Amino acid sequence: MALVGILIANAALAAPGDVVRDLAGRVGPIIGSALACPEIAQARIQTIADKFRAVIRQTASSDAERDDLARTFERYVTNGRGAVSGGRVDCKSAERQLADLEQSLSGQPSAPASSGPSLSGVIAPTPAAAATAPMAPLSLPAPSNARGVTDREIKFGIVAPFSGAARELGRQMKLGIDTAFNRANDAGGVDGRTLKLIAADDGYEPARTLEAMKQLYDKEQVFGFIGNVGTPTAAVALPFALEHRTLFFGAFTGANLLRNDPPDRYVFNFRASYSEETDAVVRYLLKIRRLQPRQIAVFAQQDAYGDAGFAGVAKAYRALGLNDGAILRLNYKRNTVDVDEAVNMLKVQKPAIKAVVMVATYRAAAKFIEKTRDLYPGMIYSNVSFVGSTELADELMLLGPRFASGVIVTQVVPAVGGYSSAVMEYKNALAKYFPGEAPDYVSFEGYVAANVLIQGMKRSGPLETERLIDTLENMRNLDLGLGTPLNYGRGEHQASHKIWGTSIDDNGKYQPIELE
Repeated sequence: MALVGILIANAALAAPGDVVRDLAGRVGPIIGSALACPEIAQARIQTIADKFRAVIRQTASSDAERDDLARTFERYVTNGRGAVSGGRVDCKSAERQLADLEQSLSGQPSAPASSGPSLSGVIAPTPAAAATAPMAPLSLPAPSNARGVTDREIKFGIVAPFSGAARELGRQMKLGIDTAFNRANDAGGVDGRTLKLIAADDGYEPARTLEAMKQLYDKEQVFGFIGNVGTPTAAVALPFALEHRTLFFGAFTGANLLRNDPPDRYVFNFRASYSEETDAVVRYLLKIRRLQPRQIAVFAQQDAYGDAGFAGVAKAYRALGLNDGAILRLNYKRNTVDVDEAVNMLKVQKPAIKAVVMVATYRAAAKFIEKTRDLYPGMIYSNVSFVGSTELADELMLLGPRFASGVIVTQVVPAVGGYSSAVMEYKNALAKYFPGEAPDYVSFEGYVAANVLIQGMKRSGPLETERLIDTLENMRNLDLGLGTPLNYGRGEHQASHKIWGTSIDDNGKYQPIELE
């Protein structure tokens, strides 16, 4: 290994601290890469790390230099971890580099003291020096007995539709979380551990959700769940998570069943609720667009998701002192585009409906608009964020700009076409880890939710569920660049209450609109 020659050549010219700093840039990445590979024995890595850390203390001329050298070494170790997690170095190469380093150390004779620290004097100090130098270990992860947590990895699960009519929602949610996890892993992970997301497909069918949850919990041994998609599926997943006292974080649903008062201890939401989304759009229709209450209908999925959205509209009516008993509800069945019955009900309604609040997924929503746009050219259509904004716009633009233009979608994250710090960070990370993927509201939500969780884990210390929950309940004024602070508390398990209004333009792009 060329390390020996480099050291000897530099030792005669450089101060000891400079030599150690140079070696940190060569040894640190090897240590970090090895640490990211479970098949490489921990003892081998720790032996070299212990010696290098001891030598930092031996050669540093002051406390400040010692701290600077230690930080430099740790930074290179982190870079080495990131090289493996980012796919730039494989574990076979990491093993070979570590073996070369071990061989170099074992075969290097001591150099004269006048020529500066030798390899054996720097990485393998003399017995006398080793005896007097405290063996500070590398900053390895704090031990944890929690399920899903090893010395090198933290496993999370996501149950979502990766097949069926709503599969794009699951794919986008996972994409956003994976983007955040990859970015964190490249920066050293959480306490030195890489984050891993394991997915199970329930097809957006509650009958399949329990088995998917069991697969992740029992077989994969995940630490917790993040980003589960859907309300009817959450009605099955949530009792399982609570029964097993397992973290259920950042689900892609605004339903109130995840927002009990006081909140369930193991359930944390990032996003605003459907009640908040529908309240915002009802007030917009009544106060900004000047519609009469009886001119608004609700097109809703015939399940817990649709029920949650419809209940939000009714609650908004009551808050405004209006009668919620006569709100027209137009239904369709989950995982279908069978909207004919809803369209027929709309046709016979007198007086004519002028706005439809949709609590639907993208294909059903697009089909409903397709079948009613020509019948009601001035109809105002809105949908809650769960619809899948990008997919809805794409479906409508295939029909033609007149079907898409003016359709409103309430959002729980800022416009992905903007240039805020949060949006730019997300788009840069998405382009880095998943080139070719377009920015999307669903994946952005997954990205933000994952980053909130990552912040909680970094503040938690030794990772275990109860400690993490206590940490989350004490997170206040978290600023991720969204334009609104994120807060949790013992009585508040929803980080954000912010709603953004958007409307599709003639080109199929979302433009911001003021809802109040």
